[in-house]
Amino acid sequence: MKNFQNKTKLSGYIGTLKGNGSTIGFVPTMGALHQGHLSLVNNGLRENDVVVVSIFVNPTQFNNEEDLVNYPRTLEADIALLKTVDEDRIIIYAPSNGDIYGGDVQSQAFTFDGLEHEMEGAFRKGHFDGVGTIVKRLFEIVKPNRAYFGEKDFQQLQIIRKLVELHHLPVEIIGCPIHRAEDGLAMSSRNARLSIEHRAASPFIYKTLIAAKTKFGTKSAQNVTEWVNSQFKKQGLLELEYFIIADIATLKPVKRKSTKKSYRAFIAVYAGDIRLIDNIALN
Repeated sequence: MKNFQNKTKLSGYIGTLKGNGSTIGFVPTMGALHQGHLSLVNNGLRENDVVVVSIFVNPTQFNNEEDLVNYPRTLEADIALLKTVDEDRIIIYAPSNGDIYGGDVQSQAFTFDGLEHEMEGAFRKGHFDGVGTIVKRLFEIVKPNRAYFGEKDFQQLQIIRKLVELHHLPVEIIGCPIHRAEDGLAMSSRNARLSIEHRAASPFIYKTLIAAKTKFGTKSAQNVTEWVNSQFKKQGLLELEYFIIADIATLKPVKRKSTKKSYRAFIAVYAGDIRLIDNIALN
């Protein structure tokens, strides 16, 4: 398994592969890999000759310094896990901050037709500037044919699609279903930091989303939102930050349902000091 830390060497190697007719899939990650990441890698391997997996904890997309410091970094375990999938067709890119940013670790300013102001953008100022900056740079380094992103970060997925559209980037963006634990909790690198009590309580998030989907069939968005808020007030271990039902195209909260539009419910919850997000398609 080839492992690069230098973007110039990686780009040169990928250029040789593409010159020989190979297609390149790409899975950008911040490490602490789990089965959700592996599902993205496997999708990439089915559709491409080679898959590049980047492992880089990107400082510009953290609005909370403590979250950045505490984010798990498990490179050796990540490499070992990827070897169980395929040793020959996976390339690892694990750069330093300097290799990505040089001496200037800061975000470029982006606009994404307003998608960046909703939900996560409203609660995490500057987050999507950081996401846009790192994803655009990685696309320029890796030059993949296809890139794979999980629908757990659905707003991020839509923003990356908009990034590709607005900047005319030659990569196909593939959204992949949310990978869940047996009890329904969406897979996340942050799950490993949950206390025993909070891990036991956290499946309540997905159970509530399932119930909200059922209610949305006959109730208004406002009614469903009020119901979700009332459920979390009864849940002592989990603190609801937001629950929003939004149009998937604009990500704006729905005021009145339309049969011509598709909707998704988005949720952010604190389990102690660990922030968990999830979402579900409603129609």
